[in-house]
Amino acid sequence: MFHLTRMTAMAAVLCAAAPLAAEQGVTDDTINLAQVAAMEGPAAALGTGMRQGMLAAFEEANRAGGINGRMISLTSIDDGYEPDRSVNEVRDVIASGDYLALVGPVGTPTTKATQPIATEAGMPMIAPFTGAGFLRAPELSNVVNVRATYDAETQAWIDHLVDVEGLTDIAILYQDDGFGRVGLSGVTKALEARGMSLVAEGTYTRNTVAVKSALLEIRKAKPQAVVMVGAYKPLAEFIKLSRKMKMDATFVTISFVGSKALAAELGADGEGVIISQVVPQPWDANLPIVAEYQAALAAHDAAAEPGFVSLEGYVAGRLTIEGLRNAGADLTRDSFMNAMNTLGTVDFGGMTMTFGPGDNQGSDDVFLTRIETDGSFTAMTPGS
Repeated sequence: MFHLTRMTAMAAVLCAAAPLAAEQGVTDDTINLAQVAAMEGPAAALGTGMRQGMLAAFEEANRAGGINGRMISLTSIDDGYEPDRSVNEVRDVIASGDYLALVGPVGTPTTKATQPIATEAGMPMIAPFTGAGFLRAPELSNVVNVRATYDAETQAWIDHLVDVEGLTDIAILYQDDGFGRVGLSGVTKALEARGMSLVAEGTYTRNTVAVKSALLEIRKAKPQAVVMVGAYKPLAEFIKLSRKMKMDATFVTISFVGSKALAAELGADGEGVIISQVVPQPWDANLPIVAEYQAALAAHDAAAEPGFVSLEGYVAGRLTIEGLRNAGADLTRDSFMNAMNTLGTVDFGGMTMTFGPGDNQGSDDVFLTRIETDGSFTAMTPGS
C-alpha cells in the first residue's frame, strides 16, 4: 500500500541524491520518467504492478551502465484511477519540466482525459495500460502502445464462448464509464456479426463494489455466460455473489482486471473464470522475454511473484529503453519520440512488436487463460 502520493526509485544510485532535473527531465547522468496511475484504491494492483515491472526493467538497464551513461529514474504519482485527479497530476508533471515522458499510465477514463493534454504539450505517453481504440489513432505521434485492443480481447471471448462452447445466452457486466462502454461495444460488434445480441446488461460505478443490483438484473435472464469489463474488486464481488445465489454461468473478463489480484480476491470462487491476456504466461521461462523478466523481477524484489501486470510493465520498460538507446546521447522529448516512432520491429524473444507509419500499437496478441482451483492460471489452447 502506498502511504505517499509520489514514489521515486532509481536503481544503482541508492546512496546518492539525484541531481536537479534539467528541462525535459534529462541531465548529464539521469533520465527522469513519470508514471501517473492508480497506486491506491480498487485499481491499485494495476498501477503498482506496472510500476514493479517497469522498475525491474529500468534497474536491469541501470546495472548495465544505464542509457548512454545516464541512469533511469521513475517517479510514480497516484491518481486514484479518477480522471480529474489524473488531469491535475499530468498537468503538474508537464509544467514542472522535470520529466522526459509519461510511462505506464493506467485506465481508459484517465487516459481519455490526459492524452489530449500530453499530446498538446508534446509529452511522450508510453505503454498505457488500456486497450482503448482512441489511443491507436494514427495521428497520435506522442503515444506508443504495447498491448492489443479491447476489441481484440472481446472478439476472442465471443469466438470462444460461441464458436467453441456453443453458448447463445450471453450477458455483460461493465463499469459505467468510457472503459466499460468500449468493452460493451466490442462484445456487441462480435455478437452482431453472428446475428446475436446480449440477453442482459448490468453496470456498476467506477471505484465502487456496488454490483448487487446489476447481478439481480442479469440473473433474471439466466445467462449461460457473463462477460465482464471492470476492475478486480467489483468483479470479484460480482462473481462471489453470483456463486452464492447459485447463478450457474461461465465468467469471462478482460486483461485490465489484474489477473493475480482477481484470483486472490476470489479464492475458491475463482475456479473456471476465464481471463484474456495480452502478454504471455509470466511463468513460462522457456520464452526468453519471460526468463529475463523473472530474473529482473527477482533482482528488483526477491519476494515479488511473477504476474501478468508486472510482465506487461517489464515489456513496457524494455520498449522504453529501446527508444532511449535509439535516441542517442542528445536526448530530448523530440529525439525520444522520433526514435520510438521509427522502431519498426522489436523482438524481445517470445514477444515481438511491430510499429510503422500510422501504427502506434506494437502487439496484437491475445491469449485466453483459466483460473484453476489453487488460484493458478492455465493457458487455454485454441478450441479448448
